[in-house]
Amino acid sequence: MFHAVVGASRSQVVVLLAAVAVIVATPIGAQEPDRPAYRKLRYEEDWSVLRDPARRAEPLDRLKYTPLTADGWAWLSLGGEIRERYEYTHDPAWGQDPQDEHGVLLQRYTLHTDLHLGPNLRVFVELLSALANGRAGGASPVDEDQFDILQAFFDLSLDLIEGARGTVRIGRQEVSLGSGRLVDIRAGPNVPRSFNGARVFATLPGGWRVDGLVTRPTEIRSGVFDDKVDDSQALWGVYALGPLFDVPTSLDAYYLGYHNAHATYQQGTATETRHTLGVRVWGERSGWDWNWELIGQLGTFGNGHLAAWSVASDTGYTWGSLPWTPRLGLSANVASGDRNPADRNLQTFNPLYPRGNYFSELSLLGPRNFYNLHPSLTVSPHPRLVLTGDVDCFWRLEATDGVYTPSGQLLRSGAGSQAHYVATELSLNAAWQVTRSVALTAIYSHSFPGPFIRDTGPSRAIDFVELTFRMLF
Repeated sequence: MFHAVVGASRSQVVVLLAAVAVIVATPIGAQEPDRPAYRKLRYEEDWSVLRDPARRAEPLDRLKYTPLTADGWAWLSLGGEIRERYEYTHDPAWGQDPQDEHGVLLQRYTLHTDLHLGPNLRVFVELLSALANGRAGGASPVDEDQFDILQAFFDLSLDLIEGARGTVRIGRQEVSLGSGRLVDIRAGPNVPRSFNGARVFATLPGGWRVDGLVTRPTEIRSGVFDDKVDDSQALWGVYALGPLFDVPTSLDAYYLGYHNAHATYQQGTATETRHTLGVRVWGERSGWDWNWELIGQLGTFGNGHLAAWSVASDTGYTWGSLPWTPRLGLSANVASGDRNPADRNLQTFNPLYPRGNYFSELSLLGPRNFYNLHPSLTVSPHPRLVLTGDVDCFWRLEATDGVYTPSGQLLRSGAGSQAHYVATELSLNAAWQVTRSVALTAIYSHSFPGPFIRDTGPSRAIDFVELTFRMLF
């Protein structure tokens, strides 16, 4: 199936997607309140509600819940994703990177099986095929992974004290913590991120959850069943979240340890061990919503000391009584940079394993050595249609450090300029939830280079277009 799709022309793929959309685009209609929604982390879905045959109202419901024993003690759930994405970037990286002649077709297919053996034992396996055609210079590691195991883990769960339940999870797994600023699954790029190791988490009375993990990331290779554990990196820590007293705000508090034997910054490449402490408050009330995070980091880089920090915020107000329910938002963020690349100490913030589309789907700039202001306006002219326009103004914090990509690669060295202003990016986003299973998105972004980009290399404006079809089942 996978190679057949790759061999098809772009026009054939478009026709195929249109046909699929027509077939599945039945009205959403009224939803049962306890029917599970599709989740970013597919293993968080619980389809046991379909144990009652009368609830299996949709065509694929027999796949979502298949009893293996007469009493329902053992049952199986199947699911997956089909994502077809076309993107075109004119003058990528302001003309620094090779130009794709006709754009890039990115295809992602997943299939998972979720086996439940009683209330305490579970086995989850997810296969992935991610394919890329048209990338000048060849596909990157986040573009292509022909066929491999994205996730394969088992859960052992036990009741603890009254109102508390604990779970041990061992194997390859996707991990997303909090708002994804430090650890996320990288859903935007074609190849998601997974980790290998163990997690222990407990749900406690009062709505609290505590999560401990000891993992290593998966090293992505583009072939068939050739991904492996990346022994050069490690992630460990404790993450707790829950309601904050009687106010409409939730609190996250965490410690994350990180090790990278080959960490690279403008200062150079060395072994890095970093300890991150953070706190996040988030919630909504009376039309307001907020998501604020304070992060500090200590550790070592080579023979030097490491000290870094970041403050991130996203605040908005929604006019629920107005037509199209507009939301006006402002994201304001800052992260430290290295003050002196010639000495052995390092002050550049490391976002660890953040979401790939950190600031926008253009996925060009990452949250290191920067400060930015990012206003946005979102409207919903139809319950299933969301339109967003935003502007991101991006500066360097320290003129002695460069700018980095979301993955942490040095995009431009800071050695050639004292300018702080990097770029302004304008984005327009349309998202149409056709059915519960099918979504279409269209995105346009334009990046205006600032003085720093003009001082340090090619500085042509970037135009980016993305069209995405996504179906979950």
